[in-house]
Amino acid sequence: MGTEMAQLEGYYFSAALSCTFLVSCLLFSAFSRALREPYMDEIFHLPQAQRYCEGHFSLSQWDPMITTLPGLYLLSVGVVKPASWIFGWSEHVVCSIGMLRFVNLLFSVGNFYLLYLLFRKVQPRNKAGSSIQRILSTLTLAVFPTLYFFNFLYYTEAGSMFFTLFAYLMCLYGNHKTSALLGFCGFMFRQTNIVWAVFCAGNVIAQKLTEAWKTELQKKKEERLPPIKGPFSEFRKILQFLLAYSMSFKNLSVLFLLTWPYILLMFLFCLFVVVNGGIVVGDRSSHEACLHFPQLFYFCSFTLFFSFPHLLSPSKIKAFLFLVWKRRIQFFVIALVSIVLVWKFTYAHKYLLADNRHYTFYVWKRVFQRYEIVKYLLVPVYIFAGWSIADSLKSKSIFWNLMFFICLFTVTVPQKLLEFRYFVLPYVIYRLNIPLPPTSRLVCELGCYAVVNFLTFYIFLNKTFQWPNSQDIQRFMW
Repeated sequence: MGTEMAQLEGYYFSAALSCTFLVSCLLFSAFSRALREPYMDEIFHLPQAQRYCEGHFSLSQWDPMITTLPGLYLLSVGVVKPASWIFGWSEHVVCSIGMLRFVNLLFSVGNFYLLYLLFRKVQPRNKAGSSIQRILSTLTLAVFPTLYFFNFLYYTEAGSMFFTLFAYLMCLYGNHKTSALLGFCGFMFRQTNIVWAVFCAGNVIAQKLTEAWKTELQKKKEERLPPIKGPFSEFRKILQFLLAYSMSFKNLSVLFLLTWPYILLMFLFCLFVVVNGGIVVGDRSSHEACLHFPQLFYFCSFTLFFSFPHLLSPSKIKAFLFLVWKRRIQFFVIALVSIVLVWKFTYAHKYLLADNRHYTFYVWKRVFQRYEIVKYLLVPVYIFAGWSIADSLKSKSIFWNLMFFICLFTVTVPQKLLEFRYFVLPYVIYRLNIPLPPTSRLVCELGCYAVVNFLTFYIFLNKTFQWPNSQDIQRFMW
C-alpha cells in the first residue's frame, strides 16, 4: 500500500511539474515576443553577462551600476557556452537575450523540485492525504507571484532561491559542508543570502538547544523544583538555560564541530566586507544600510496578504482579540513601541518615490502618502499579522523561531528600499515550515496566486505606457 501511494505521489508530482513547465514555456514565449530589448535592471545584467559570454572577465569590463556579485553571469556562461560546442550554435545565439533569460526558467524547474524535497523533509509523512498536500504546497510556492514573475526576466531571484533552498535541504540532511558550499554560491548571486547560510547553522544550533532544553525540563520535573513565576518567567527560564549552556566548553565544542563549515563561510564573508569596504559592490549611493524597522511590519503584512487562507479566519481574529484583552498591558506596550518605530524609522527611498513602474510606488502613494495618520492606523494590522505568523510557527521550537526571527530581522531591517522581491526568500522559508494546511485552503491559495499571476502578466504585457521625456515602452511590474 505504501509503495503504491509513493508511486501515485510520483505521478502527481511529475504531472504538476510538467504542466507548470509547459505553462512557463508559453509565458516565456510571450515575454520574448514582447520584450526584445533588456528591461528595467536587465539593462545592467544582460550586457554584463554577454561580456562574460564573450570571454571578457576583467574588472575594467565591470558595470559599476551592478551591486551584486557575478554568480548569475558565471553560471549563465557555464550553461549556455556548452550549447555552442554541442549544437554548433554561434556565439550570437548562445549569448542572446532569450538564451540568458532561459537560464532562469531552468532554475525555476530546479526550484520546483527542491521545494518538493523540502516539503517531504520538513513535513511529517504519516497521513495518506499529505502527499496531495505536499504537491499542492509545492505547486503553490513554485507559482508564488513575486517569485514566479522574475523567472521570465534576467534577474538574480531564481538562481538566488535555487542555491538557498539547496543549501537548506543539505543542512536538513546533515551534509553541512555541501550546504556551506551552496550557501557560498547563493552569496555569489546576492550578498544578503549569507544570512540564510547563517540560518542553516542556526537550524543545527536550534536542534541541539531543543534537545538540551527538553532534557533540562525533564530533569526539573523529576526534581520537582518550584517553577519561576512572573510576567516574563518563560523568557527568564530560557535566558538562564542559554547562559548555562553557553558556559559549557563541551557544548560549544559540539556546536563548533557541527557548524564549522558555516563559520568558515562567515569568516570569508567578513574578509570580503573588509577588502571591499562594505557589502555592496559597484554603486553604493542607492544601497546604504539603515535601521528601517517598519520593514518587519511590511513583511508581516506581505505574508498576511499572500497566506491569508492560513492566517486570516474568524476564529483567528477572535483568538487574537481574546488574547489582547487578556494581556492588554503587554499589547499596549507593543503597540506603543510599534508606533514609535513607525514614527522615527520610516524611510522612503528615492527609487520608491520616483519609479512608477513598480507596484510598491502605488502602494506607497495611495496608502501611506495620502494621509499621514494611515501608517499609524495600520499598527494593529501589523501586530495581528505578526501574532498570526508566530502562532502558525508554534509547532517549531522556541529556538528555531528565535533563529528565524534574527535572520528575518537581519535581512529586512537594514534595507532602505521597500521592494516586495526582498521578502520572497524569508516568505518561502516561513511557508515551508508551517504545518501542511488542509487541501481546501491550499486550493484557495493556489487559485488566488493563479489570479494574481494572470493579472500581473496581463498588465505587464498589455498595459504599457510611455514617460513624457522618453520613447521607450514602460511596463508595470513587482
